[in-house]
Amino acid sequence: MHNIRELRAEFPILSRVLPNGKPLVYFDNAATSQKPSSVIDAMSGFYETFNSNAHRANHTLADEATTALESARSSIAAFFGAEPSNLIYTSGTTEAINLVAYAWARRNLSEGDAVVLTEMEHHADIVPWQELSKEIGIEVRFVPLDLEKMALDMDAFQHALDGAELVGIVHTSNVLGIRNPIEDIIRLSHESGAKVLVDAAQGAAHERIDFINLGADFVALSAHKMAGPTGIGALLATDEVLSQCGPFLTGGQMIRSVSIEGSSYRDGSAMLETGTPRIAEAIGWGAAVDWLSKIDFKEMHDHIKHLAITASNGMKEIDGIRVFSDPVRPESSGTISFLHERITSDDMAMLLDEGGFAIRTGQHCAQPLMDALGVLSTNRISLWIYNTEEEVKSFLSHLRMICERFG
Repeated sequence: MHNIRELRAEFPILSRVLPNGKPLVYFDNAATSQKPSSVIDAMSGFYETFNSNAHRANHTLADEATTALESARSSIAAFFGAEPSNLIYTSGTTEAINLVAYAWARRNLSEGDAVVLTEMEHHADIVPWQELSKEIGIEVRFVPLDLEKMALDMDAFQHALDGAELVGIVHTSNVLGIRNPIEDIIRLSHESGAKVLVDAAQGAAHERIDFINLGADFVALSAHKMAGPTGIGALLATDEVLSQCGPFLTGGQMIRSVSIEGSSYRDGSAMLETGTPRIAEAIGWGAAVDWLSKIDFKEMHDHIKHLAITASNGMKEIDGIRVFSDPVRPESSGTISFLHERITSDDMAMLLDEGGFAIRTGQHCAQPLMDALGVLSTNRISLWIYNTEEEVKSFLSHLRMICERFG
């Protein structure tokens, strides 16, 4: 990656030395990315200079807060090729998916209607539909993973589409790093008459997603996986599906009028936001997309891919390590899940942490995928733009030492 040292210098946490004296090597980017100084400064600047509630007063601070909130909305929407009116602020991808389940599905699906999901989905795109099944009797269909190809079984997907009303599909797996054929899935779904909800929490950090060109009906996003702050995300939704939605949460800004006889609501995306906005977080996310807009995503992808292939090849050479991911695939992200045949995943994570390596362990909120793989959990490294080849080589050396000593 060009000027990697200069880029890393923009992320204060990457210079941290851990309590055990080891320098931090952060390989947990699929859980959350680190934040550049521009994001931190933007949020601090709000609290230090114009902290106020937005859309609620006419004084100077309130005007500045409102302007900053809506300016961030415009920047974020533009980054994803969407109009500001098609972006609803949420707390993250999980709330965005639940918003679809509550505001759209409960008004447009009925008993016997089918929702198609996959074994690769995050729990956030499974549980809301299971709850809706218990509530109104929808059918939830799961498309399996083709274990030989380690990819979605597209024949089974096309079969599952028969009579379906909605497809919920993860853009990029948070366990395997596999990018699904989203464009084909959207095309086939629409041809069969189904709406499409894309979970782009992982994908948005690795490629520029253009909402209009993608053609999905809903896209769920999280800021914190793409250099932005925690606590904020968005749902992108077309005008068509917004017109079919009812309220999700009620009160505050989504109200048009209230009387003791009843209430009326604002139209479109304005109906789906209520309460005090996530002002500082929106400002931080706006700063994050401004920062990302300066990045060449192809160059970033090539850099991450090189690191992931180096890591994967190195792990496969270590006795006892099983690698589940395949970063050689053209569109794979930098996520690699692995296990040692004798060292438990929890023990492996603690031993790596002793070397300064921050990785993820567990089911990754994807238990059906763990079941399909026939494992209880995995270790996971996930690489991003600021990781280096030196870090990968250091990781492989420490991992080899662990396996030789404890395996």
